[in-house]
Amino acid sequence: MNQLQTADYIVFFIYFIAVSAYGYYIYHKKKSATTSSKDFFLAEGSLTWWAIGASLIASNISAEHFIGMSGSGFKLGLAISTYEWMAAATLIIVAVFIIPMYLKNKIYTMPQFLARRYSDKVSTIMAVFWLLVYVFVNLTSIIYLGSLAISSISPISFEWSIIGLSVFSIIVTLGGMKVIGYTDVVQVVVLLLGGLVTTYLALSLLADKFGFDGDILKGLGVLRKEAPDHFHMIFDKSSPHYKELPGLSVLIGGMLINNLAYWGCNQYIVQRALGADLKTARNGILFAAFLKLLIPVIAVLPGITMYVLHQNGMFQQEMADAAGKLKPDHAYPTLMNLLPAGLKGVAFVH
Repeated sequence: MNQLQTADYIVFFIYFIAVSAYGYYIYHKKKSATTSSKDFFLAEGSLTWWAIGASLIASNISAEHFIGMSGSGFKLGLAISTYEWMAAATLIIVAVFIIPMYLKNKIYTMPQFLARRYSDKVSTIMAVFWLLVYVFVNLTSIIYLGSLAISSISPISFEWSIIGLSVFSIIVTLGGMKVIGYTDVVQVVVLLLGGLVTTYLALSLLADKFGFDGDILKGLGVLRKEAPDHFHMIFDKSSPHYKELPGLSVLIGGMLINNLAYWGCNQYIVQRALGADLKTARNGILFAAFLKLLIPVIAVLPGITMYVLHQNGMFQQEMADAAGKLKPDHAYPTLMNLLPAGLKGVAFVH
């Protein structure tokens, strides 16, 4: 599967150097000027609505979406998209009700909100809790799955991939939220471009497999015919996947509460909008909600396509681990190898 070519490395290193240089430039500029921690964390209020929206999505979506959700699409089908669509609905709630409250009361951090609403003790407990969750859950899963993707399509080892991603993350964050916000715009453009092309090529390959000469619309028809069980949005108790997605109870109950906590009370996420005025912040959050609706197209649909291809005898070796056991999380890295030279480097970046 290690099939990156020279053009792919060129694309990747151009992106790496450009983003790192921008991060260092902003960092050096801030060192020579008087700036506050508020400016560092809130981008001095300079983020536009489209930068806020893109940054929200880039902060939320990374390797675990493209690898994990494609793997879930392979295993469960379209039902896993409920996570994304419920997130879009939650973002509307945040834009309409929650962000105005924060901005009206000049709330810039979630611990500050908890201290004002409850007490300093509650604020400290929650700050420590979120720090531990981010370091030991969010950050580790992102770096692990990103390294898995890199090592799957390049000769770079898994261990060196972890080191490289960690160093790159440090460099990018040196300049604060202003650097993160605007580099995230590039990241989201790359993410959408790479994802859409991967989906197109997967459906085209499926159409070819069934004799439709690369017609992706016909490919969609093949998916519906060959994997009808992968297009259920809600599982009932008779489904073998009911324990993983137990019907409306998880959708309306736990998932909504979890999304409100994540999108409305997570400092790492909501911080993107706290430095802007209400109109800009609200438009940015609504833009993020729109982008969320697109994620199943570029993450889940390729996984379902890979399921049908695998069921029809393709990619048997690529979808198995060293012991020959089926690994759904190999679906997206395998599809990335279908991309032409140069464009694979674009997907490699996201």
